[in-house]
Amino acid sequence: MPKRHKPVVRSTMRAVGWFLLNAAQAIFLSFWSAFWISTAVLVSIFSRELPLVLARRCWGPGLIWASLAKVTVEFEQPLDQKLPYVFVMNHQSMYDIAVAFAKIPRNLRFVAKRILAYVPFIGLFLWRMGMVMVDRKDPKSAYEKLKAAADKLRGGDCFLAYPEGTRSSDGKILSFKRGSFLTAIQAGAAIVPVAIDGSGKVLPRGGFKLRPGPIRVAIGAPIPTTGMSEDDTELLVEKARDAMIALHVGIGGLGGDKKPLPPGRAPKSPAARNRGSSSRGADISPAP
Repeated sequence: MPKRHKPVVRSTMRAVGWFLLNAAQAIFLSFWSAFWISTAVLVSIFSRELPLVLARRCWGPGLIWASLAKVTVEFEQPLDQKLPYVFVMNHQSMYDIAVAFAKIPRNLRFVAKRILAYVPFIGLFLWRMGMVMVDRKDPKSAYEKLKAAADKLRGGDCFLAYPEGTRSSDGKILSFKRGSFLTAIQAGAAIVPVAIDGSGKVLPRGGFKLRPGPIRVAIGAPIPTTGMSEDDTELLVEKARDAMIALHVGIGGLGGDKKPLPPGRAPKSPAARNRGSSSRGADISPAP
């Protein structure tokens, strides 16, 4: 074989190899997810928490195993297993959800987009697990749903939200929406920033091209909301985003721009408080 043809042959063989591996992974992940979602729905008839344990102990780790990714986790401090938290996580890949289930040491519920309720299997799972489904196009309804999430937090549930509202295309942390922070303040629950890096390379946007690689996660110290009102939401957003950026840089990520608060969105003085409006839930941050 002429030398000039060898790179082409190697490249073709590599592409075929990745295609076959990804096809096998896709088949496994489809059956794995269908099995555990079906199991969770059946188990939910008898237990409210056990399906979330299965997602954390079985479904999430299985997806990570199939991807051949290596996930490492760092904690700034231990989390109180008896307290409800709102975990807020940056978003790079659809694999972030599996990593969150597997590596955050609490049973998690999501604030999710309402459109997911109509996806076969997933919609039924979300409904049976008590996830909060939000329609971002209906601010009044979104606000009521977030109040429902606050009620669940007061009952001891933990929630995970992606406050960027979408996946980052370059790995940097984007600006945050307010919904999950407003919910935390209403419930008096602490915000826990979670930074993830590397998942965007393991499963990039635009297709199913799994590639082995490291995924690093850092779970920060809880940020208390005790004594805060809805007028402190922007301040809480800023504190959580700054903490997440520091965590992200600490695990080798790009962090994000520390931008000033948008005009007209700065925290109000104490004298200006108690002028709330039911429209404050408009900027929501559901999981994708």
